[in-house]
Amino acid sequence: MPLEFRLPKLAEGDATGSVAKVLVQAGDQVAVDQSVLEVETEKAVVEVPATVAGTVTAVHVQPGQDIGEGTLVLTLAEAAGAAPAPTREAGATAAAAPPSPEAAAPEQPAQPAALAPAPVAQHETAAPQAPAAEVPQASQGPTRPTAGLGVPAAPSVRRFARELGVDLTGVTGSGPGGRISITDVKAFVRQAQGRLQGPGRGPATLALPDLSRFGPVHRQPASAVRRATAQHLGQSWPNVPQVTQFDEADITELESLRHRHGDIVASRGGKLTVTAILLKVTALALRRYPQFNASLDLQSGEIVFRDYVHIGVAVDTDRGLLVPVVRDADRKSIADLSLELGETAQRARAGKLTLDDMQGGGFSISNLGGIGGTGFTPIVNWPEAAILGVARQKQVARLSGTGFEARTMLPLALSYDHRLIDGADAARFLRYICEILESPFRMALEG
Repeated sequence: MPLEFRLPKLAEGDATGSVAKVLVQAGDQVAVDQSVLEVETEKAVVEVPATVAGTVTAVHVQPGQDIGEGTLVLTLAEAAGAAPAPTREAGATAAAAPPSPEAAAPEQPAQPAALAPAPVAQHETAAPQAPAAEVPQASQGPTRPTAGLGVPAAPSVRRFARELGVDLTGVTGSGPGGRISITDVKAFVRQAQGRLQGPGRGPATLALPDLSRFGPVHRQPASAVRRATAQHLGQSWPNVPQVTQFDEADITELESLRHRHGDIVASRGGKLTVTAILLKVTALALRRYPQFNASLDLQSGEIVFRDYVHIGVAVDTDRGLLVPVVRDADRKSIADLSLELGETAQRARAGKLTLDDMQGGGFSISNLGGIGGTGFTPIVNWPEAAILGVARQKQVARLSGTGFEARTMLPLALSYDHRLIDGADAARFLRYICEILESPFRMALEG
């Protein structure tokens, strides 16, 4: 009897993805838990294991194809004497039921719009999308969902809404039990665009002009990471009133100590870097100034303070910018942070990060000093309240009591949400970081 293997639920917040690699072909023997597919989601590349065993008779997906929960991946001939495979969750995934009619419908072309924020992970880290919900009992008429987990919509509808930047919790469903369709999302977009295009307001997004009129062009699909980056930062920039504070730290003494004691970390297989030291210093600053480790909840009129110190560190990869999160940075030594940071960066560049690796951050650090530049203004990674940008070190001549001497200066830029943080507090926060870097012994006194 032919068996079907359909794409299970990838993880919380990721109902869809793009096929990165197909690991089997027709004629291959497949065992339960054997990886058969690599799927690139908005946050990571996920290996999908088989939940059935048998001989592959047909492969129904190909690299670059967008697929969602319930998509038919493989058809197999059941192995002789094989017992039915139990339902399981693979890497926080569960075998999915056949897709609903809405899920099986072809994707509608996305209309450009940037509307209510829909949480996505990127520059950096963000809250996950609401997972697909079960279809509720039919009601007498359309109802408005009140929570992300209770939003009834097919995976194809969720993907369509995410591409438009629409938060489904704000959409009224016209289907049974308030189930949301693509038509409902389009109606919501039209209403939102009407509000945005009031007197003196432009459209929600600008349509790209025909660039081929001026010369040859070529197109290539944007990766899931790049699409998530564009969407999330596009939401963060207009929705967060952002200010950037600049300062410089004299790290001459710190650099001397770093080179002198770097072999201690090297003996454990790591590398003592400025970024690792900044992780520790920033963790101390976040404990001293907790509003930088908080988020503003406008709906409740409250400020949510994190009692933990999880810091995201931007990593440049071939797939785009990823921001894995170092947890409990305030409780770890600089040596431990150096080792963890090096291992995490390697996994990021190898595409081995999990979704959990990039969630939960309360503050971010972006260090471009290894590439170059004299400074930049990083974008706050909402719902975080601030981000620290680090530029390349520079040598300057400073006048001392005996004449000029060479000093190593580190340019820093702190971007912050001005709704939550005042300029004076931002200046104090950044100056505190500079003072710790300039007097490294204070890390032992205050850590």
